[in-house]
Amino acid sequence: MTIRSARGADAGAVAVLLDQLGYPQDDPAATADRIRSWADDPAGAAYVAEAHGELLGVVAVRVCPYFERGGAWARITALVVSDRARRRGVGARLLAAAESFAIRQGCRRMEVTSADHRSDAHAFYRRRGYTDQAGSSSRFLRDLDTGADRYRAAVVTRPPGARPSAGP
Repeated sequence: MTIRSARGADAGAVAVLLDQLGYPQDDPAATADRIRSWADDPAGAAYVAEAHGELLGVVAVRVCPYFERGGAWARITALVVSDRARRRGVGARLLAAAESFAIRQGCRRMEVTSADHRSDAHAFYRRRGYTDQAGSSSRFLRDLDTGADRYRAAVVTRPPGARPSAGP
């Protein structure tokens, strides 16, 4: 098995994997564009596990600098192993590739979220030293209506060199 950077040509196989994770891909060209976008961005990486010309899994990781202190952390945004290749070390190798990327980028911490119903995935992460942070923080999500005029009106702009106001 080989772990390598994902390529646009992997889009079809990556789409099948993402579908197994519960994220169906409608447009292979859009999937290929996202793979290329991650490859072009030094803050992100996507790796695939390949054996005998077949993709067995994919992981995507993104680096984010801390705002409140020095350094950075990394977040796994996707990790899926083909249902035909699970429990064969593929996920562990992909996770190691993501962690290695994060370390090279100076990250101090890795984060991954996993849906509550994915108990096998939770056990996988725990076996690799990840701890459940329940009770330490909550995750809140909101889908944005990107066409809403009210969001455009809320954007604050200042001339170059202007100081932020003290408040309302």
